[in-house]
Amino acid sequence: MRETPQMSDYLNKRLIINLFTVIIIFSVDRISKFYVISQSEKNLSYDLFESKFLNINLVWNEGIAFGLLSFDKVYLYNLLTISIIVLIIIIFFMILKNRGLKKYSLLMVLGGALGNLYDRIYFKAVPDFIDFHIGNFHWFIFNVSDIFISLGVLFLISLELIKNKKEK
Repeated sequence: MRETPQMSDYLNKRLIINLFTVIIIFSVDRISKFYVISQSEKNLSYDLFESKFLNINLVWNEGIAFGLLSFDKVYLYNLLTISIIVLIIIIFFMILKNRGLKKYSLLMVLGGALGNLYDRIYFKAVPDFIDFHIGNFHWFIFNVSDIFISLGVLFLISLELIKNKKEK
């Protein structure tokens, strides 16, 4: 099938929108992490803000989402990082095969995953800092990348549930 100039323009626009989506997510994550890290260095404290429901406390996470699978061994950390890279490659190919809301959900996951991968490689840990709590119950501390990854996964689950409900 030969591409017409209009089809080529359409594909280029879609590629630019997809790249722009990932770049925006990655950039918002980088800016937020840079700000929190610089403020903690400036204030000489990891505790930056406290309120009734939200604290901003810098924590260095060597595991995966929400501090799970944290390891002291370098080879396990590296194995986990390689596994994340493989997962990112799989997500990339899934993006190429999907469209619509599913594609944008995957782009959210990709943008967030790239943000955290950057930190794993550059810092050897991921800076988490958003601490929601009610009284003494604290949810896991997370960052902006984790928000996009979680939202993308929630959208993917919702889309699958809607699809399954329509099929029945």
